[in-house]
Amino acid sequence: MLNGTDKTTRFAAIIPARYASSRFPGKPLADMDGKPMIRRVYEQVKKSVNVVYVATDDVRIYEAVKAFGGEVVMTSVHHRSGTDRCCEAMKKIGQAFDVILNIQGDEPFIDPAQIDLLKDCFTSPGVELATLVKPFKEEDGLQALYNPSSPKVVVNKKGEAIYFSRSVIPYLRDVPQEDWLKRHSFYKHIGVYGYRTDVLEKITQLPQSLLEKAESLEQLRWIENGYRIQVAVTEHETIGIDTPEDMQKALAFLRKTK
Repeated sequence: MLNGTDKTTRFAAIIPARYASSRFPGKPLADMDGKPMIRRVYEQVKKSVNVVYVATDDVRIYEAVKAFGGEVVMTSVHHRSGTDRCCEAMKKIGQAFDVILNIQGDEPFIDPAQIDLLKDCFTSPGVELATLVKPFKEEDGLQALYNPSSPKVVVNKKGEAIYFSRSVIPYLRDVPQEDWLKRHSFYKHIGVYGYRTDVLEKITQLPQSLLEKAESLEQLRWIENGYRIQVAVTEHETIGIDTPEDMQKALAFLRKTK
């Protein structure tokens, strides 16, 4: 396995994109000022990674990516997670890579610097998996900290994630809750991943774990099975899009930044 993020390290970014969504059907194809959202994600990722593929289970997304000149591969409709979809796509692409980056298809504003941070985690040959976290700030407020849709991460002294939870962790005993954000650095998970290719194959063969089922967080399966997840800290805020209402906010943001 090659190490480092120099020119010899072979990275590929895969963007999993499903058509079906209970809260926002057809989300990857939603129009964002003349471009489908999946195109905006693809173009952002391309600024950091030379080899980028969309992995989809729907011919409409496949054709949309082909129409703007992107690389795309069809995958099964039965995958439970983006990680599983990335693994199938990696095999179908049929090229040799050292690291696969999983970039969510609903992050049209992902900063290329964040992807570079993820890549830099693999400077050490001992890194198996990597992800990003962002510190909660006092101005975010307790509502953001308690939001179960925003998983929290506890990190050890080696910069490795030791637990992810939809609950607030750690619990600050004998500290009033209104002071928690002042007294401790809580980390929010940013849902992008990097995997050594051999590790990606192994983790997708693991059965669902008890903690994974309890929290509905696939990365707990990896931790339960002894895999280490390196963490890099970003200060950039991402704007994920889960609902049509989120899209309206994203469009407002996009028009402000033009």
